[in-house]
Amino acid sequence: MQLARVFGIRIGASPGWFLFLFLMIWWLSDQFALSLPDASNTTTYVTAVAGALLFFLSIALHELGHAVVARRNGIDVLGIDLWVFGGLAKLSRDSQSPGEEFRIAAAGPAVTFLITILATIGVALLSHPDWSVNLFADSDESTPVLALLGWLALVNGGLLVFNLVPGFPLDGGRIARAIAWKVTGDRHRATRLAGRLGQGFAYILVGLGLFLLATGDVADGLWLGILGWFLSQGARSAVVSSQFAERIDGVTAADLMDDEPVVVPRETTALVAQDEFFLRYHLPWFPVIDADDGRLVGLLRQERVDVAVAGGRPTLTADDLLERDEGAEATISRDTSLEVLLGSEPLRRFGALAVVDGEGRLCGLLTLDRVRRALAASVSSA
Repeated sequence: MQLARVFGIRIGASPGWFLFLFLMIWWLSDQFALSLPDASNTTTYVTAVAGALLFFLSIALHELGHAVVARRNGIDVLGIDLWVFGGLAKLSRDSQSPGEEFRIAAAGPAVTFLITILATIGVALLSHPDWSVNLFADSDESTPVLALLGWLALVNGGLLVFNLVPGFPLDGGRIARAIAWKVTGDRHRATRLAGRLGQGFAYILVGLGLFLLATGDVADGLWLGILGWFLSQGARSAVVSSQFAERIDGVTAADLMDDEPVVVPRETTALVAQDEFFLRYHLPWFPVIDADDGRLVGLLRQERVDVAVAGGRPTLTADDLLERDEGAEATISRDTSLEVLLGSEPLRRFGALAVVDGEGRLCGLLTLDRVRRALAASVSSA
């Protein structure tokens, strides 16, 4: 469910997030009742709601840090999802260099660090002369604002330390991967290293959760156990993905494309396009090229041709009807790797991508079916 759109980036939440939000409000109501003993029930409840919302706002800002830096590095952001264990910025592709990986991974913790510092400064400016009292302990002089700032500082400080643990899929693991990638020059090896570190940390959390369960701390034990299990799955997925990526390393769009695609010259009329292309091949769109130099100029969709013919304008040309913006979005270079194609959102949306050379000339067409067949062949040969 979409909650907001910031800088054009969609921020959404899973159904489980709403349940967790209410559970957090319930838990914070008890916590703020202790730190605000003289406050009314209404004040305590409103403070708890504000605390829960500020917590998730912090997570959203953390993920926006990743997303904004990813954009600056030329990576499209598909959205940000909030869920029970935090948030996830969904990117169109993986990093292509250690520096790119490091910048994107470090951006989120940098935002969390800034929030922690600002909240701590707020506590220091507004509180008891010994500001640490309001930050680390209950105080008779505490106010709702101070309680919120103290909570925000502590929870973001804790998240910062946890997130910087050098194990995949945490940000610290991605930073560790970037460093190992830079040192070894091998991204797959670096990913496996970070993934195994993440698995080790996850097992520690699961073990600690079991210990707490055995000592009677059921809530914390279950929470740590489930969190450790999710982290172990993410780390294991990273290790398996790197092993698979190593097998398909070197396979590019040029290896998989149809190098004799059906194309529509830009001067083709709507009536001819309908009769000779769409009714004949039954495809939703075709690449439109400049017949003189073979340069891709856009995509021609069936619905636009049908509307032109039905509206009494059959002589409109493909150049008049094509989608130039979509043409750029559905274009990839010859050397695009199969690994990148597997995570390509435009490939899933369009069903095929136009492959062009460095000068924008159409070289071939890569369909989703060809990528799936290449993937199946790689799996069967493993």
